[in-house]
Amino acid sequence: MEGKSKLNIVGIVTIVITLAILVFLGLAFAKITNEDGSVAYTINFKQLTGFVDVPSLCIVIGGTIGALIFGFPTSVIKTVPKMIGIAFKPKKYDPYAVIDDMVEYCKTARMKGILQLEESANACKDPFTKSALMLIVDGNDSDKVRQMLDDAIDFMCERHEANMAFFTRGSAVAPAFGMLGTLVGLINMLASLDPTNSDSAASLGANMSVALVTTFYGSFLANLIFTPIGSLCKANHDDEVLCMQIVEEGALAIISGANPRYVQEKLEMMLPTTAVEKHKGGGKASKKPAANG
Repeated sequence: MEGKSKLNIVGIVTIVITLAILVFLGLAFAKITNEDGSVAYTINFKQLTGFVDVPSLCIVIGGTIGALIFGFPTSVIKTVPKMIGIAFKPKKYDPYAVIDDMVEYCKTARMKGILQLEESANACKDPFTKSALMLIVDGNDSDKVRQMLDDAIDFMCERHEANMAFFTRGSAVAPAFGMLGTLVGLINMLASLDPTNSDSAASLGANMSVALVTTFYGSFLANLIFTPIGSLCKANHDDEVLCMQIVEEGALAIISGANPRYVQEKLEMMLPTTAVEKHKGGGKASKKPAANG
């Protein structure tokens, strides 16, 4: 079911380009008014120093990490590095290869008998597919097989959703701590403000900038780190669920004694029509047994 992981080149390049645009055009892009009144635009890296504030960074990152660790069990925390790895090097699921495998299993059952599927199950590296085939070999009826496979899919979805909730929560917590840091900065700034002191009033703008930079850090973490990683993990999860549903429907079709051609058409209807046509135009999927992830 699961193929080899492949580096997410598009995602990495997109992040690099986004950071470049953010730094060069957002943070370092400066408007200069010349002595003659003309306006010029340039890249001024000195402006980047205004976005660097260690205490603000500690408030946002430290607060976000603390809230997430406190709010999730250890079992979820342990999966975070793995999920980050999935985002940048996602597992590849090939539904067309899964369909081809199920059609082959159907042919085996019709030509050699249901019991011959035990040999295919022993050679299968994917645990879910192997379980489905063994349920067939053991003579279970379609209702029992559907119930057991549905339960397996549901339990997996619950585990994955609990893990993905970490990043969903992070995208909400990071901006909150950014705002909290801004409030801390504003409180300190106003507490030390002396309207009768010209130096104190002159530093108002600089102090306000430091106070607001924590909001910037929180928004950055939420929208460029937590949300994209969560979305990529969700997409990978959906691909895995689709392949498992194909296995389930194929197993039920084998139990009913369906024709292999009917099984193929039935399973292909679970995929987008345009994608199926494009796949057929480019040749058949590999007949090799699916690899386990």
